[in-house]
Amino acid sequence: MMEMLQYPFDAQLLLRKKKGIRRELLESGQNRIHKKIAILGGSTTAEIRDILELFLLDMGIEPRFYESEYNRYWQDVMFDEPALHDFQPDLIYIHTTSRNIPSFPEISDTPEDIERNLKETFETFHRMWQKIADCYHCPVIQNNFERPSYRLMGNRDIYDLHGRSNFIARLNMKFYEYAQGHQNFFINDIDFLSACFGLEKWHDPWFWYMYKLSPALPAVPDLAFSIANIIKSVYGKNKKALVLDLDNTLWGGIVGEDGAEGIEIGQETPSGQLYSEFQSYIKAQKDLGTLLTVDSKNDPENALAGLNRPDSILRPEDFLVIKANWNPKDQNLKEIAQELNIGEDALVFVDDNPAERHIVRSQVPDAAVPEIGEPQSYINILDRSGFFEVTSLSEDDLHRGEMYKANMERTRQQAAFSDYREYLLSLEQKAEIRPFSPFYLSRIAQLTNKSNQFNLTTRRCTEAELEQIAADPDCITLYGKLTDKFGDNGVVSVTFGHREADIFHIDLWLMSCRVLKRGMEYAMMDELVRHCQDAGIKKLLGFYYPTKKNAMVREFYGEMGFVKVSEDESGSAVWELDISDGYRKQNEVITVL
Repeated sequence: MMEMLQYPFDAQLLLRKKKGIRRELLESGQNRIHKKIAILGGSTTAEIRDILELFLLDMGIEPRFYESEYNRYWQDVMFDEPALHDFQPDLIYIHTTSRNIPSFPEISDTPEDIERNLKETFETFHRMWQKIADCYHCPVIQNNFERPSYRLMGNRDIYDLHGRSNFIARLNMKFYEYAQGHQNFFINDIDFLSACFGLEKWHDPWFWYMYKLSPALPAVPDLAFSIANIIKSVYGKNKKALVLDLDNTLWGGIVGEDGAEGIEIGQETPSGQLYSEFQSYIKAQKDLGTLLTVDSKNDPENALAGLNRPDSILRPEDFLVIKANWNPKDQNLKEIAQELNIGEDALVFVDDNPAERHIVRSQVPDAAVPEIGEPQSYINILDRSGFFEVTSLSEDDLHRGEMYKANMERTRQQAAFSDYREYLLSLEQKAEIRPFSPFYLSRIAQLTNKSNQFNLTTRRCTEAELEQIAADPDCITLYGKLTDKFGDNGVVSVTFGHREADIFHIDLWLMSCRVLKRGMEYAMMDELVRHCQDAGIKKLLGFYYPTKKNAMVREFYGEMGFVKVSEDESGSAVWELDISDGYRKQNEVITVL
């Protein structure tokens, strides 16, 4: 990750050096996914596009852009602009601000007039969103509206029906209600961004009348960073775990010197209250599915004593891994990634010590290492960094910590068995393997965008695309949900494909790394073959497209009984399985419900 693109960044520096930064990012050799992004603007958007590209490149997404002409966002969609149609975007961002509200209430308007105006303004956007859903089937990011630059009625402007502030607040609420009912629709909260940046600077009229730029140029990096965080979350680029220091990070003081009774936490001192608030924020992140771990230079008993204080918000059981020792923190960090079975690029290292941050940043370059500053800024820096931007919230997300903890218990139990098959049978595994269900589409979309290692074709899908695939009569779709005596693993495997005559093409096959070598791949294959046989299919074609991370499945289809029919110089291969004369089931350790 490029340090100058991490929050808090120097906006003026990014604007001034954007070309050089872009060149450096493109030359870095980072493995990225490619996405087509349409920017439909109610103001000029070239600067937004340029800075957005920097953040996306740094986040592992290489974008190609379509831009509407100035203030042609509505016309491009509603009148079927050929260039937009030919572009076929993967995602559409609609950049409108309060300057694009066509009509505000007049003082002479009746309540009925104002209500009619509000409804018509919303319907203009609503029709555009519906047209996008019908024609492009892709995620949409829509700005809400920021407060106006002046209040004609002073403080009354926010609660009087005639006030612009009141009108914007009510219009925003209609946008939010729409977003709550549409999973592929996301709000970019410029109402919040403008408040943080400062309304007067955000609305600087010189930039509008000179360049038709809204917001003002200095605010563009903040705006672009917010959009980028939504996009990277949609495409599965969020972080997964916090790796937290203890002394002067989760509490004030050094527990090994001050003792558990001497550290600052709780309500007795201002500093203690500050650390308690930070712990409450971290606890809330855990409730959203963020994995918590500790990486602290401490004796284990001292670390646990600090966490076991009666007034500590965070308790030892809130953490999946506690590394309290005197080993180098970068070494601990790598071990944490291994024990959780996640990539180092999924970790966020939080430590008050700049020297430790520097070491981890240099030794574990894929991990995020925010410059958290003074304790009073901890929450602000982590929150505004958008590491865990929430664009969907499934049941699996809410129970992610429990799932990882159960997986670690499985690993410990494995050590007690000399026969691996006996170990698998001891888990008492049960699988639900069925065609895609609307209830699980959010989780299925997450898996397609996050799974990299056990992923044969690395195809990324949005919920809208998955809905189309599930509705296609020529497609077969399956998700796999796995439980065992330790708990529910959730949806862990996905496959789908399409038929051509009596041949079935497997377009995607993936599995979560947390259930590797548990037999789920055999159960999924058995069910896929059964569905294909029921449909009169005689042959399956599987495809492997190599990436930097999926070498582990290079021979997957061979292990499943397929025969390799071709392979090119890049390693891309086609495999074939003939099921016309029957098929011998391979699953021996999982009960399929």
